[in-house]
Formats: sequence, C-alpha cells, structure tokens
Amino acid sequence: MGFAQVLSRAQAGLAAPQVRVEVHLGNGLPTFTIVGLPAPVVKESRERVRAALAHCGYELPAGRITVNLAPADLPKEGGRFDLPIALGILLASGQLQPGFDPGCTEFYGELGLTGELKAVPGLLLAALHAAQVGHALVVPRCSVGDLCVVTGKPLFALAHLQELVSGGALPALPQVRPGPPADPDPVPPPDLDDVRGQWQAKRALLIAAAGGHSLLMEGPPGSGKTMLAQRLPGLLPALCPSAALEVAAIMAVAQLQPGLARRTVLPTAPPFRSPHHTASAHAIVGGGKTVQPGEVSLAHHGVLFLDELPEFDRRVLEALREPLESGRVSIARADQRVEFPASFLLVAAMNPCPCGRAGQVRPPCRCQPGQISRYRARISGPLLDRIDLQLRLPAVDTATLTGSEAVASLRVTTAQAREQVCMARQRQQARQGRLNAHLPAAQTLGHCRVDAEGLVLLRRVAAARGLSARSQHRTLRVARSIADLADRESVLAADIGEALSLRWEDAEKT
Repeated sequence: MGFAQVLSRAQAGLAAPQVRVEVHLGNGLPTFTIVGLPAPVVKESRERVRAALAHCGYELPAGRITVNLAPADLPKEGGRFDLPIALGILLASGQLQPGFDPGCTEFYGELGLTGELKAVPGLLLAALHAAQVGHALVVPRCSVGDLCVVTGKPLFALAHLQELVSGGALPALPQVRPGPPADPDPVPPPDLDDVRGQWQAKRALLIAAAGGHSLLMEGPPGSGKTMLAQRLPGLLPALCPSAALEVAAIMAVAQLQPGLARRTVLPTAPPFRSPHHTASAHAIVGGGKTVQPGEVSLAHHGVLFLDELPEFDRRVLEALREPLESGRVSIARADQRVEFPASFLLVAAMNPCPCGRAGQVRPPCRCQPGQISRYRARISGPLLDRIDLQLRLPAVDTATLTGSEAVASLRVTTAQAREQVCMARQRQQARQGRLNAHLPAAQTLGHCRVDAEGLVLLRRVAAARGLSARSQHRTLRVARSIADLADRESVLAADIGEALSLRWEDAEKT
C-alpha cells in the first residue's frame, strides 16, 4: 500500500483553483480508477499513463490504483493531469523518490504513449495563480513560450517523462528564465486624419475615448462609420502591465494566443473586436458546453464594434445590458458558474433605414414608414438608454472627400488625439480612481459638479424631453469628460449642452 499527492490546477473561467492529485495504492484485483468529477478526456489518461510508464521502463503497480482529483465537486477538463497522475503513481509505488517540495511545486502536461510531454492550452492562468502563492511550475517544454511573461517562482521545462524520473530532483531540471514583459506593437494604428469631414463624429470619438463612453453612430452607407470605429483603439492609451496580463489571460482561456512555437508577449494595444451580425448569444456573451469567454470579454480593456446593430439578434443585443452596466458577465450552467470581466468600450453603427438612404434625394429612399419603424424598433429603449453618445452622421460630399474644403484648424491626427485622451484620463484617475463612464450613481453628483447655469439647462431639457435618471447621470458623466478634455475642474453649461446634443434618441422626444 502507498500514498502520494501532487499539486496541479484546473480552469474555471479566469480562475485556476488548486487541484490535489491524490494517488492511493491498495490490495485487490488490478483496477485503475480516477474520481473527482473528471471529464471523459481526463478518464482516458489511464491508458496514456499506462503506456508512457511502460515505455519509460517503469511498472504499473498491481492491485487497486485510485486517483482522486480533489476537490471532488470541481469539474476537471483536459489532458493537463497526465503528468501529475503518472508522477503520483511513481511516488506512491516507491519507484521514484521525491526530490522536490510537494507542497510548493505544481505539475502540468499531457503524456504521449512514449512518455513525450505535449502542449497544454491555458497554462498562463495556472502560472499566474501559482506565482501569487510562490509555487514552482513544471510544464512541457513546448508550452514555455506561453509562460515567459510570468515572473515569480522558478519555471522548469520537460520534453519527456524520462527527464523527470531519471533524476527526480527538480534542481537538476533545466530552469527557464522569464522573457521580456512586453513587446511594442509593430503595426501602427490607422490615423484619424484619414477620415475626411465628420468633425462632430471625430469630437464624439475623442469624448468617448477620454471617458470610456459608449457610442452609437447612425448614417448612410459610406459616411465613415466603420473608419471612425477602427480608429478608436488608436486613441486609447497603451495597456498597463496588469491590464495586459488580464487581456493575455482571457486570450489564453479562449485559446487565441500566438503559436506555441514562438514566445508569447504581453499585448500593449487595446483589443479591438468586430463580430459579424450573425453571431450567436454564446459567441457574444460567452458560454458553450465548455464555457468560453465571448466577444464582450475578448474586448476587455478595449473596443467592441458592432456594425449593422439592428441586424443582430434581439437576444444578443439585450444580453449586452448587463456587461454595459457592471463590466462583468456571469454565465451559469448546471454544474458551474463562471464570471468573466467585460469592461469594454462599445461602439455601434447602423443605417437610418433598411436601404440606408433615408433623407437622401438621390437616390431616394423607398422604405415604407412601417419598415423604418420596425427596423429602428429592433434596438430596445433600455439598451439605447445605456449608450452615452448617439450621433447622426451626414453623407460626405465630394468637395470634402477630395480635400478642397478641408479645414486645417479642425484636422487632428491619432497621435494628437491620444495625447489629449491620456491627459484627460490622468485627471480622472487622480480625482476618482476610475473613468467617468464607470462612476457609480452615488459618486456622479459629487465628481460632476455643474455650475448654476448648467443645472438650469439640464433641468429644463430633462423636463422637456422626459429624460430618465440614467440618461441624466450619463449626460453628467459625458459633460465631465468634456471638461476634462478642456482641463477644467468645473462642468459648465456649455459642456452640458454639448453632452445633450450627442444624444439624438432623447432629442426625438421633444
């Protein structure tokens, strides 16, 4: 009889709970049982471990082999537990003496039938959590590129099971040094100055980037909605190290990391996601049989662009309401509940009618009033109420497009706009520790102080338009961002007026 315990970790959303691989050898008929809520791929590790041990010259002990993956109520997925199971059997049977601290070392790796260690997806999360508690890691050599951004305790890499069982002492294993923490993005973002005309839209883009405000643009085809949205990530500051690690961890869970053959680096540019309008609710919010993050989480700390907004399924659009308010999305399944971060800047675009030519003379719009009403009704009032900036874009005329009437004083490059955005965000962080769009209702009035004239204007417009409390708070936050761009502490009536002018959905109520 014998007993051994080896540490590893499972994956549950962005959490990596500790798993103790307990191996017990007992008397009785030869059996090999794995318990602890294992998935089918984990149960199949019995055959992989059996073949790998035999190929490396070790014996599978006779009698009852029981492997318990504790805690028992936590679902276990993937082939990452092959190496700790094999190591536990060798330790429990006395074929290998522990040359490591079993309470401070974690093991991961899928075994081939010859003992070769294969790559395991999603190890970045395990490495981050292991570094927080000071544990050393033993991983497949082909997975090292994904972990070089993690600094902390030693990282050991193995290519074959024999490299571990031949020596048995971790100090004899090749230790990997962490790589550089970040790598600048070599591809420059598209320049805001490429967009001709649309001065109010550029101003709205600047306000959205400064305060983290959501933006909806309505305009005919070719008015520059997509071009403007694609230039928004370039206005945002580079990701700080903690935000970059969050983005990299979400990409690791979604298995969107770069190839395993090259070293993974931390992203520096905010993510930009643009899903097609046929995407399902699971693709946008997250879910599936094995819960994966959706587009709202993949856009965390970045931009989520929804083109042709009314063409999205109604259930998809309504599912956006929770992450827009809380910055997180919770996915419940029969056996688990997973929460992903989803603090993104929403930018949406739509046509004024199904054909996109409403209000134009040539060619004229042929949509019936009922068609236009049904088209616009696909976006619910509660969702519109959560979008801070709502802007109508006119068609761009030939003179503006060819540049003969370009106004040099209004032209701004991406670099110039990013500098203004960074300064405005620094003011917000120093004043309240968060962006204006993320201010809770209890702090909005305290940080968005408006002068007497501005309060009179807001009250008069709110009464005339029937603005909800949410709309008024969002107007105050947008006005606060306008004042921050102007480097002013107080919010003036002009700021309130500009913020109100950027909500066409409310303007229609007058």
